[in-house]
Amino acid sequence: MDDAPPPNAAPGKALTPAARRALEEAAARHAAEAQAAANAAELGGPAGPEPTRFGDWERKGIAVDF
Repeated sequence: MDDAPPPNAAPGKALTPAARRALEEAAARHAAEAQAAANAAELGGPAGPEPTRFGDWERKGIAVDF
């Protein structure tokens, strides 16, 4: 078994096997959610390059700075 504490464990505190398992499951779930969010396609977004790449929006050829 790996003796390194799981992510978000309190430093210097002994963990029970159930607490270690819960922290590891939470870290795995968080990683899976982050991966799913990264893979999600944008629905109804603008076509073409990202409109905020230069700090402004472009609609119908008109750039609007915020």
